[in-house]
Amino acid sequence: MDQVEEMVIVGGGICGLATALALHRKGIKSVVLEKSESLRASGAGITIQTNGWRALDELGVASNLRLTALPLQLGQQDICLANGKQREIPLGIGETRCLRRSELITSLAESLPPGTIHLGCQILSIALDPLSSYSIIQLQNGSAIKAKVLIGCDGANSVVADFLGLKPTKFLSLSEVRGYTEYPSGHGFRNGFVQIRGDDSIIGRIPIDNKLVYWFMNQKANPKGTLELDTFYLQLSSLCMSRPEEGAMSLSTLGVSVVAKDPELIQQLTLESIKGFPPEIVDMVKNSDLESLSITRLRYRAPWDILQGSFRKGTVTVAGDAMHVMGPFLGQGGSAGIEDAIVLARCLSQKMHEFDITTNGRQVLVHKVEEALDQYVKERRMRLVRLSTQTYLNGLLLKNPPLLVRFVCNILMMVLFSNSTAHTQYDCGHL
Repeated sequence: MDQVEEMVIVGGGICGLATALALHRKGIKSVVLEKSESLRASGAGITIQTNGWRALDELGVASNLRLTALPLQLGQQDICLANGKQREIPLGIGETRCLRRSELITSLAESLPPGTIHLGCQILSIALDPLSSYSIIQLQNGSAIKAKVLIGCDGANSVVADFLGLKPTKFLSLSEVRGYTEYPSGHGFRNGFVQIRGDDSIIGRIPIDNKLVYWFMNQKANPKGTLELDTFYLQLSSLCMSRPEEGAMSLSTLGVSVVAKDPELIQQLTLESIKGFPPEIVDMVKNSDLESLSITRLRYRAPWDILQGSFRKGTVTVAGDAMHVMGPFLGQGGSAGIEDAIVLARCLSQKMHEFDITTNGRQVLVHKVEEALDQYVKERRMRLVRLSTQTYLNGLLLKNPPLLVRFVCNILMMVLFSNSTAHTQYDCGHL
């Protein structure tokens, strides 16, 4: 007989764990299915702004996390290498800190009841049981789980989003490298976000505390996809080792999926991409923690797809990147996922407390859950459309588009987002 669970959350990342914790705070039991054998926190750092801290306060984990990271007190310093121009961009009113992703993941996981998280659960398929209207989740190990409610928090390559029939996410023409650098004697950097633009690369630096900085580098990605592994190592051996003077290769010529397997190569190619940048930036990459380095090809769900998407089928929905993956240009992806968790748990709690299953039966439960999920989608949709639209326009402007495209983007930004930091003041409400 299939195992039956009230609430199943697919994905043990930030949004999945936050959703489980939000439900737990409302007295609703859930299980989290994570495909990896351990909880991972790829991406090194994550910037949390005022709206995200409000949501973390609701989850009861914000106070401890604040002890691990300095509040950023200065705005964003944007520097163009080509002409030396600098400009200051405000971060917005309120609280901004950069956290280690691992500490956020750990804080959320440790706040959950024992046995909530199930590791090594690779999902093969999802189907609806026509008799009960519950979801049947088939796992790679041969077992199956019947879920009364299924919530997909499984990222940009979401199995649950595919089940819902959502349009595929799109690739941005950018790859992003992320990492940490430790300065044992203190880094001495300004307590704010610094972004430096080169011809083809952008690198950003944010202090986490007085000795640790998080940094990232964006570069145009190879539109042709990835290289075969054998071909790649042959080229790397002949070019980068035997003839290093001829072996300069960029992230745009190597496949992201191949480079991602080798932290030393990530570091080497990042250094190739930031030649001509200030010495302190080059040293930062040279001295980075190799284990923290990661590279990813950036994805997004188009604003019009979020506006029109059907994010519920029966008692199944999605949250976080599975629902609204976006570029990193506003630093709101993680915070938006935590907001999702608060709103979803609140909607489910309100509806599920309206009836007694022992007297009302299964069909009433299904109907109430569907109402709750519809309310959740309704509350979140326009917030997410605005976030994804602003992110999308910012991304277009970063690519140095043709003059007409730049003009249209700037007009839309002025009309729709005259206050460019208003998104940080959003309040998702109480649990």
